[in-house]
Amino acid sequence: MKFFVESYGCTMNQGEGIELSEKLRALGHQPVTSADEAELVILNTCTVIQSTQTKILKRLRELYRLNKNLIVSGCMAAVQPEIIRKVAPDVWILPPEEYDSFQEVIAENYGRISSQEIIHDQRTTVIIPISQGCLGSCTYCITRLARGTLKSYQPDQIVEKARRSIETGTREILLTAQDTASYGFDIGCTLSDLISSIVQIPGKFRIRVGMMNPESLQKIINDLIESWRDDKVYKFLHLPVQSGSERILKLMGRRYTVEQFKSQVQLFRNSFPDLTLSTDVITGFPSENEIDHKITVQLIREIRPHILNVTRFSPRPGTPAACASGQIPSWISKERSREFAKLRFQISKEIYKTKEGAIEEILITEKGKHDTWIGRTLSYAPVVIKEPVELGSFVKVKIIDSAPTHLIGEIID
Repeated sequence: MKFFVESYGCTMNQGEGIELSEKLRALGHQPVTSADEAELVILNTCTVIQSTQTKILKRLRELYRLNKNLIVSGCMAAVQPEIIRKVAPDVWILPPEEYDSFQEVIAENYGRISSQEIIHDQRTTVIIPISQGCLGSCTYCITRLARGTLKSYQPDQIVEKARRSIETGTREILLTAQDTASYGFDIGCTLSDLISSIVQIPGKFRIRVGMMNPESLQKIINDLIESWRDDKVYKFLHLPVQSGSERILKLMGRRYTVEQFKSQVQLFRNSFPDLTLSTDVITGFPSENEIDHKITVQLIREIRPHILNVTRFSPRPGTPAACASGQIPSWISKERSREFAKLRFQISKEIYKTKEGAIEEILITEKGKHDTWIGRTLSYAPVVIKEPVELGSFVKVKIIDSAPTHLIGEIID
């Protein structure tokens, strides 16, 4: 049977889509490059904000009209099955909690053409989910409802997957979860332990650690910094602050203070001066006033992140914030979002400008536009080069120019 997996949303969802594909291939089914060619289509969904939900429902209608065998997986399958049924009444709805039985059900319903171990493609970059769910109580988050409480995967299984990937040519491992810092709290280990085990795998490769909740990070920060000292770990920190206003953080259910967040950033920067910092803010959260907004702007000016992910608040069904008083008009959220976007590019432009003239070793991770290649420095800064190179190779470059979103380099001997 020919199949196609179409994934939306976060890195973890992308990784789980790849895993579903690998399980199908292990049964002998054949991947194809588009839904039109496929007999079975898996629509791997995200529902973090309303605009994403609208986009996916539109795509679901298109796929349903194609008369394919259709499976809807991901977060929307977990928390909004009734909306899916209205568009596609007879699809198979597959929430993340049922992924463990996916291969068995596929074999029963669509057959087992062959029987083999899970097939891992030779890929430069591999995404490895390390847990499901989280321990947070954010009042705006529908993902928490979709994924449930924390369920960490066993460390030996994660390390083995990383080992097998590296042995087949992978050079970049992306560890991902709803909150990577909480990994292992439920099974008696920590993210630091996991990283320390993975870096022992022979070979030259890099590990990128995904998003961390400041509340969870606080419990492991010193040990985590020690595990990051290995050159196989990108010096990249994704730590969402969401608001610079203590009042708004409390309404959001974010159980940390701005001072704790700033202290964590400073500890990492003291240990890794060339650290790339990525953070997130939500604009237009219910009752956010102009003072709250200006405080958050000032925080961003102070911490100067390389990357700022800005989301306009979107009321999600079943969350406390959806029915909170003081809902903010969308035009105000949009104006605040534009201000953050302008600030983000101003800061990153200034930071990347200081890198010009530097010599860096980069890992080539993807093909760029117009015959260019993209690599990552040890601090995960993207570098664009024009010389043809092999994916997965490490090359030494000189930074000759910069832009607000990337560096520009040329290979040196």
